[in-house]
Amino acid sequence: MDVREATHRVLDAADEQFYERGIQAVGMDAIRSRSGVSLKRLYQCFPSKDHIVAAYLRRRDERWREELAEYVRQHGGSGRHAVLAVFDWLSEWFRRPEFRGCAFVNSFGELGGVSPVVAEAARAHKKAVGDYLRELTGSLDASDPDGLAAQLAVLVEGAIVMAAVTGDLDAARTGRACAEAAIATATR
Repeated sequence: MDVREATHRVLDAADEQFYERGIQAVGMDAIRSRSGVSLKRLYQCFPSKDHIVAAYLRRRDERWREELAEYVRQHGGSGRHAVLAVFDWLSEWFRRPEFRGCAFVNSFGELGGVSPVVAEAARAHKKAVGDYLRELTGSLDASDPDGLAAQLAVLVEGAIVMAAVTGDLDAARTGRACAEAAIATATR
């Protein structure tokens, strides 16, 4: 098995295990076992668990944001509809059997105070999501597009946390209704 394939398999295993069980609960041996990659090859690809965690979070960020943006492109069109499509996608995501909340909030809650890698990855993800929402609000005739994007970011985050913590699968619909009100107020 070459380094590229081994790296891919290790990250697949880490993604599944970290997201389901938490970073601290998953050791290198569990990742090695799940990936089918020898310990020697694993350490050639990733010199430490911190390196795996950093790569896992980078890849999860890219995939999550790409999937969201693709959904919005396909279902949202532009303007108000694009913004609201974010909440429609969240609603679908919450209903997936593997949904365990936000990997970045989970990781930050677990290790953010002691792991600069995790803290930086979580902050970078939240900033990128906020920037995306700001991009979407740019097509609206909002009096304060930055303020509107900040409100939407709080609604997105709140919906994710409510769905994960309480099991409220309608949290995205509630967030969508709040987003509609915020858009209406901001575009008067």
